[in-house]
Amino acid sequence: MGSLHKLWEEYRDRVAFCVVYVREAHPEDGWVLSVNRDTDIRVNDPTTDAERHDVAVACSLRLKIRMPVVIDAIDDNIARAYGALPDRLYLIGKGGRVAFQGAPGPAGFRPHELEQAIEKELALPQKSV
Repeated sequence: MGSLHKLWEEYRDRVAFCVVYVREAHPEDGWVLSVNRDTDIRVNDPTTDAERHDVAVACSLRLKIRMPVVIDAIDDNIARAYGALPDRLYLIGKGGRVAFQGAPGPAGFRPHELEQAIEKELALPQKSV
């Protein structure tokens, strides 16, 4: 989160940031990572919106996320629409279009590429209404 927090600090007066919590990537009843066990993270895959909310809150507290967090519903509509699993960076640009879609994470989680996209988007001329 460090790199994303730096971007948020730098651009938050010009760009609305949020983290979208989607389906749990490494639940106990799925693909368990040894690093999760080593750090005492044991999460079952939520089956209700309320359970997902609780896991998302715990995650945001553990990661000390400072920007707004929104939560995908248990039907995973956001994750499916954006191909967001396991994690991915997006910039929604002027007019609601996808101005940047990073590669799937974790290898494709490259905040510097998002920053380049933000700079490009901010440089676009403003349309008068």
